[in-house]
Amino acid sequence: MSERYNGALPNGDRGRRKSRFALYKRPKANGVKPSTVHVISTPQASKAISCKGQHSISYTLSRNQTVVVEYTHDKDTDMFQVGRSTESPIDFVVTDTISGSQNTDEAQITQSTISRFACRIVCDRNEPYTARIFAAGFDSSKNIFLGEKAAKWKNPDGHMDGLTTNGVLVMHPRGGFTEESQPGVWREISVCGDVYTLRETRSAQQRGKLVESETNVLQDGSLIDLCGATLLWRTADGLFHTPTQKHIEALRQEINAARPQCPVGLNTLAFPSINRKEVVEEKQPWAYLSCGHVHGYHNWGHRSDAEANERECPMCRTVGPYVPLWLGCEAGFYVDAGPPTHAFTPCGHVCSEKSAKYWSQIPLPHGTHAFHAACPFCATQLVGEQNCIKLIFQGPVD
Repeated sequence: MSERYNGALPNGDRGRRKSRFALYKRPKANGVKPSTVHVISTPQASKAISCKGQHSISYTLSRNQTVVVEYTHDKDTDMFQVGRSTESPIDFVVTDTISGSQNTDEAQITQSTISRFACRIVCDRNEPYTARIFAAGFDSSKNIFLGEKAAKWKNPDGHMDGLTTNGVLVMHPRGGFTEESQPGVWREISVCGDVYTLRETRSAQQRGKLVESETNVLQDGSLIDLCGATLLWRTADGLFHTPTQKHIEALRQEINAARPQCPVGLNTLAFPSINRKEVVEEKQPWAYLSCGHVHGYHNWGHRSDAEANERECPMCRTVGPYVPLWLGCEAGFYVDAGPPTHAFTPCGHVCSEKSAKYWSQIPLPHGTHAFHAACPFCATQLVGEQNCIKLIFQGPVD
């Protein structure tokens, strides 16, 4: 699973808080499955059950009625939990994604919308190692509590289910995560793993409609949105066919070896080392994002009638944003191994044409009710007609 920060979190990967998580078969199974159901009329009885040391989910229907579903050990599955909490039941700690334009040490999230115990992923321990996602995670007391105000209901077969406050949304791409991929439809996953259409607003009381033809099984390229952070799920087989960090470094060296030049200053340009992706270097290529012409850095071209960061391209006179170009470092976001020919607008992250076009058409959840395309490497909202631009490099004149 990857979070969007171009290969590393702003302050570095630390412990269970990383930009990338790998799920391995546990030495001993820790999965759980539903067993006994209790209908309880007193808070004391509910507390007695939840203190038994077993996993349980409590559905509070009213002040004097609670349904508690006990869970028992499942020797055939491993469970991994994701959330904002740093408590021990959380395997992967996620924090709110700050878009590239605000991505500084000073940028603070005043109030996170990510749940402390956001979701759980349950993986079969035997082939084909199917992974399923469920909303909500068990807390330090091994409980999940859905209070009176939470959306919850009894299904026709009698089992209880519900939704978390801001929900867990999933989008499976059509055609897998390949060159031919197309965006799928965003759905909401319930606490018991059923699939629903989206609510009218993120935290509305009324659930969407059950989508019986779809499941909570994660596929290569599935996107998981936790209302503040979006995770990309990659399978082992999918990553086997994905470019590696070494491949991206080879592409960087290859494009630099071609000695692209600034068409005006005639100085040679070079993408900086992947390890120096925060520091703008002297030879760094810059581009006019309205036309795609690549130059070295210069100070001319300001227009009094244009925005502060907009310049007039000396090659074609097009006015638009003028930004440094950065190679996209997170290999897991690439849908193919093509050369880095396209840049996202307005951030300037560069990747292959098919990867740029794929992410340019993915509507990612933003806040509690909006959707927009964003750069996968820095989460900046994309703009422009296509959300990305083909770069025009000039080769050496000698």
